[in-house]
Amino acid sequence: MSLIASLRRSTTASARAPEQHAVATLAAAVLGFFVITLDATIVNVALPPIRDALGGGITGLQWVVDGYTLMFAALLLSAGALSDRIGARRAFAGGLILFVIASAACGLAPSLPVLVAARMVQGIGAAVTMPTSMALVRHAFPDPARRARAVGVWAMGGAVASAAGPVLGGVLSLVSWRMIFWINLPVGVITLLLLARAPHSPTHPSPVDWIGQITGILAMGGLTFGVIEAGAAGFAAPRVLAALTLGPVAFAAFVTAQAKVAHPMVPLELFRSATVAVATGIGFAFMVGFYGLPFLFSLYFQQQHGLSALGAGIAFLPMMLVSACLTPFSARISERTGPRVPIISGLVLIAVGSVALALVPASAPVWESALLLIPVGLAGPLVMPPTTALLLEHVPAHRTGTAGGVFNTSRQVGGALAVAVFGALISAPAGFEHGLRVSLALAAAVTLSAALATTRITTVR
Repeated sequence: MSLIASLRRSTTASARAPEQHAVATLAAAVLGFFVITLDATIVNVALPPIRDALGGGITGLQWVVDGYTLMFAALLLSAGALSDRIGARRAFAGGLILFVIASAACGLAPSLPVLVAARMVQGIGAAVTMPTSMALVRHAFPDPARRARAVGVWAMGGAVASAAGPVLGGVLSLVSWRMIFWINLPVGVITLLLLARAPHSPTHPSPVDWIGQITGILAMGGLTFGVIEAGAAGFAAPRVLAALTLGPVAFAAFVTAQAKVAHPMVPLELFRSATVAVATGIGFAFMVGFYGLPFLFSLYFQQQHGLSALGAGIAFLPMMLVSACLTPFSARISERTGPRVPIISGLVLIAVGSVALALVPASAPVWESALLLIPVGLAGPLVMPPTTALLLEHVPAHRTGTAGGVFNTSRQVGGALAVAVFGALISAPAGFEHGLRVSLALAAAVTLSAALATTRITTVR
């Protein structure tokens, strides 16, 4: 009897082990996604204090934001392929360690150029961490139903980080703007400890597509640099013209290379699925609104209304709380209605919120704008979890990292271009108010276009 009982206990323990590993893997993936998303938004309300300490105008502040986002976007495609090549667990660990080291460098930066350089290294680490966190979830939860719920929890990390970033940035800035970077160190250590309990990830070795990597970086770098510098130097400046010419030419070379090389970084057959193509467009449009608007209003609240960094962070509190409250129900909403309904609803909410904010007069109190940011906060949990789950269901398992890289590249490009274009508009001769309204109109147009494209998704309930 004791032998039978021992065998039963051993069987039960064996059954629990994979479950415990899956939970630990999900926790590590959520924390990793949380911290790299937090660093994309927490810096917004700290921009004026950073300028006071290190100098620089609007263009310099844009580079503090977009230095991170640019490298994030430029290297995501290669990072996704790296995840498939060496295994998601190993790649995730390497990316997170680099991110934590760069965060320490940001916190110690003695000048604006050093801060921008450290932010770029942060972006490299984030580029490796993002798609590998998706791949970790995909491998840990092979059952589609459980995976959808796990993706909802994973996406919750990003949604909470996006919403909490401005408030947390304002609170930490009371001590020092450098705290917004140092907070990454303990979170990174905890994440690595959880990752140690995750099982080894499968590998799918393949050669590196150097042509695709180089042309991809040139395309995204040229376009982003050109738009940011246009805000300060004008579109006729030689460096701006050169960058804006380089971007499209490099992109054409990238697409051509992907169609011809033996082992492309982004296999074009991924886009034969309308669902994958539309999901990529949704990621881009979502970030234009969800990332671009906090950038705009962090500056608006402080420059136009004279709020402190903490005051600006508090103004984002209604948006944050609503997003955090809805996020736990995201997976259930998608299960009951299918993914298309919440995705379209969320994109329309961003558009409606953008139009409403554009109509607010300059003399209106801050609380009006703060309340009108709530629809943007609602969009996060409605759009991203079902879009991510939809994407993972329509790609083969061995392409999960690559698909995650493509999807998140589209997101980061959307965020980088939003900051670049919106920053150029608010610093143009027409003035901040005019640039703000034009930016909001653009955000509404982009998100409505994505909502219309989402109606093409027919492979859902």
